[in-house]
Amino acid sequence: MTWKQAFTSSIGKKLVMGLTGLFLIVFLIVHVGINACIFADLNVPVWPFDPSDDGAIFNKAAHFMGSTILIRILEVGLFAGIILHIVQGLMLEASNRSKRKQGYAVQLGGRGSKWYSRAMGLLGTLIMIFLILHLAHFWVKARITGSDDMPEVEGMHNMFNLMKVTFSELWVVIVYVLACISLAYHLLHGFQSAFRTLGVHNNKWMTIVQSIGVGYSILVPLLFALMPIAMYLGWVG
Repeated sequence: MTWKQAFTSSIGKKLVMGLTGLFLIVFLIVHVGINACIFADLNVPVWPFDPSDDGAIFNKAAHFMGSTILIRILEVGLFAGIILHIVQGLMLEASNRSKRKQGYAVQLGGRGSKWYSRAMGLLGTLIMIFLILHLAHFWVKARITGSDDMPEVEGMHNMFNLMKVTFSELWVVIVYVLACISLAYHLLHGFQSAFRTLGVHNNKWMTIVQSIGVGYSILVPLLFALMPIAMYLGWVG
């Protein structure tokens, strides 16, 4: 398969979607792990939680991710992976629409596939819109514009405080939770689909992949959703 075929043929597009999808699945593990450091400040006086932490552990983790040269280089690859995944997804969706003369407006009770499998284009679009909002809330402020909501603490941006301010508004929390629900359903299909695309068809292995995929699709979005909820309700900070 040539480079041109990888980006233009149906099989090539699916292969790129599968590879970038797995890459983003790994990234989400790292991202949720770093962000979960906010729970070190959980208002429960039991180890390992420290209500007096005031986001110190999270700020150190965020500072490490933002100031390490290797990670900054990998960040370029991350953005490239996200863009490729979005573009190829939109191209596949457009191709599928033209073939069947209809979009994802299929009855939810349709046989042969789950509704979220048929709605991957819609779910992906919702996640893309959320991603733009998420970048505006945090990445743009941390890397480009700066913000009074993240004053420096010990030479580091106080990203913990920025999170508290951002998630003090109910509408923002609701949007983030809805995005996490969309992500969960997107992953329910996308996780196992990526492995199928890369050649995993054996029933035994696919059963394992599907089980891991279901657990991943529930746990990771749930942790992401708990963060704005915990901030808004004052469980942390």
